[in-house]
Amino acid sequence: MSELLTLATVGAVALAASTLAAVAGFGGAAVMLPVLVWAFGVRDAIPILTVAQLMGNLSRVWFNRGQLSLRVVRWFAFGAVPAAVLGGVVFAKAPAGALVRLLGVFLLLVVVYRHTRWGRDMHIGLRGFLPLGGVSGFLSALLGSVGPFMAPFFLAYGLVKGWYIGTEALATVVMHITKLGVYGGYSLLSTRSVLVGLAIGGVMFLGSYVGKKVLDRLPERIFPYLIEAVLVSAGLLFLVRG
Repeated sequence: MSELLTLATVGAVALAASTLAAVAGFGGAAVMLPVLVWAFGVRDAIPILTVAQLMGNLSRVWFNRGQLSLRVVRWFAFGAVPAAVLGGVVFAKAPAGALVRLLGVFLLLVVVYRHTRWGRDMHIGLRGFLPLGGVSGFLSALLGSVGPFMAPFFLAYGLVKGWYIGTEALATVVMHITKLGVYGGYSLLSTRSVLVGLAIGGVMFLGSYVGKKVLDRLPERIFPYLIEAVLVSAGLLFLVRG
């Protein structure tokens, strides 16, 4: 009975998390990871989350397939793929609790920065996605997800709503595929992890559909404030969880 309760809890959280991610572009992993650690343990949680997030992001790419900036994804991938390989190797050999707390502090500072004179004028060019991909790929392999870290830069490029959600999701898919290859090479990706991740991913596909319907009705001027609210929440969660 307790196992059924655990699975039901994970499924319910996955639905809520994927709905949030479909609206904000991120936040799903930040919500899911503590629950997965509780249900499956730290070492299994990250690979399971990666499989589930791969499916969740693929669903967001599909629902926003007409609003993808492939040039952004290409430059992002140039930096993300080698860095995700390196991060996956480090994850296989070292704990990352301190990095989680550091990421939490960074997210809170990003929100503060966005409201300064310099932050309001922040802009990133196309080539800026190469170093962003490098940092994101490395941290994603260590922490499971860095959607909150990536968000301000995609917004600064000028992507909003469906363009932001779809492009960020496709960039994240590149990282997750790379990470899964590394995890598999270090025997961190068991058959059980894959099956559990696929099951959670199926639930997240439904959440992505619901979130897309919400996103289509969300006024564009409210979108950045919603992102900041999730950034603050994720930052505080990382500080506590780390």
